Amino acid sequence: MSADNSETMTLDDADVEKRAQAQALPKDSEDAADGSTADAYQVQLEPEDDPKSLSAWHKWLAVLVISSSSLCATFASSVASFTETGLAHDLHTSHEVTILSISLYVLGLGIGPLFVGPLSELYGRNIIYRTSYLLFFAFTWPTAFPPNIATFLVFRFITGLCGAAFLSVAGGSVSDLFDNANVATPMAVYTISPFIGPVVGPLIGGFVVQNTDWRWCYRLLLIWQFAQTVLLYTCIPETYVPVILKRKARSLRKSTGDEKYYAPLEQQEYSLLRMILYSCLTPFKLLAYDRMALALDMWSALVLGILYLAFQAFPIIFVDVHGFSIQQTGLSFLGIGFGMFAALCTQPYWNGLFARQMIQYKGNAPPEVRLIIAKVGAIIAPLGLFVLAFTTYKQVHWIGPIIGSIPFGAGVYFIFTGVFTYLVTAYRPIAASAMAANSALRSSFAAVFPLFAGAMYTRLGTVGATALLAGLLTLMAPLP
Repeated sequence: MSADNSETMTLDDADVEKRAQAQALPKDSEDAADGSTADAYQVQLEPEDDPKSLSAWHKWLAVLVISSSSLCATFASSVASFTETGLAHDLHTSHEVTILSISLYVLGLGIGPLFVGPLSELYGRNIIYRTSYLLFFAFTWPTAFPPNIATFLVFRFITGLCGAAFLSVAGGSVSDLFDNANVATPMAVYTISPFIGPVVGPLIGGFVVQNTDWRWCYRLLLIWQFAQTVLLYTCIPETYVPVILKRKARSLRKSTGDEKYYAPLEQQEYSLLRMILYSCLTPFKLLAYDRMALALDMWSALVLGILYLAFQAFPIIFVDVHGFSIQQTGLSFLGIGFGMFAALCTQPYWNGLFARQMIQYKGNAPPEVRLIIAKVGAIIAPLGLFVLAFTTYKQVHWIGPIIGSIPFGAGVYFIFTGVFTYLVTAYRPIAASAMAANSALRSSFAAVFPLFAGAMYTRLGTVGATALLAGLLTLMAPLP
């Protein structure tokens, strides 16, 4: 079923659609959406106001800053995997409790988009980016200098909430900056960033913990967050058209002294509280009523859950079986990272394929063509896990499971690129809400999977547990 068919979504999106139509009206147009002449005092989107009209370098600078901010947010989730031993020793707690430092943070990443994603569609992207990252930076201090384990875990959850904007709102920004024909490559760059973060976290964390102290993982995070906050304040323009029009109307009222000028966003029929509640419910409605969105969100949730489970599984495979040190175990994640980068290098091929699809459909290709790339991921991700599973025997060289993790990493990239690009093109008027629904579901899986990883690998062994995960991915392979 096609997700861009309004009959497949029982969401009350008439308000949003009206805004989208109003934004597209040219100045002095006589064929308004309702058939009447456009209001002369309703501000219109001129070419110089359109974020899609920004220079290529400016748009790409924004994409890179947003992507690096997203990478930092997910780096913060996985770097905790190598601080668990020191955390348990210094704060006098058990290893099982320290695993919550990952789960609570990821749970925050999942819950946060349900609010910041829809709110960005009311107030704009920039205020969400700047406020959330400033709080992200401020609330990381108690995790770098924790007095006790309770304080540490509470602020891990709060920092997860604050970093969540870049797992939902950022996809909307990429959609704002590029049209459907050119959105694939920037969306691919953005897509890979939150999944490189979990790979970079153990890599850097292993070196830091083995050579200094676990607290330096969070101190390093503070330095990175400060740099990203500066970049967000200086390099990112507002990209959400309704808010741009609202600012334009405010400027016209001030410069002309005529209070009649208005933007569509200022003419909302409901109270502010009702609009916020409606917007926050949109992701839940999308999951409840749209089977395509639910199926793809469940699939991506399983993939991310397996990726986060690896933070507990890889130490079992490489430390217990192969006798790796902490920093060597961190380096074992390079296979997943290499697979992701190798997959990113194939993006020019996919761009050409999508361009041919646009020609075939006479410039109006359905969003489902974006899932072609996900079909490849559906095959090679479980294949990589099966290879990883059956090379974890002690008598097999340690390079075997790392080689198996390469196609898994590439599959993760292909799956998320296809799903993310589909969501922002099929649900363009509510792209941030669609991404928020996806983020909430996959982050919930990512929060839970590490909690049972140890018990599963103890009961089933490294081969059985990894093969079980590969089998689950195989069952979901037909979805795209």
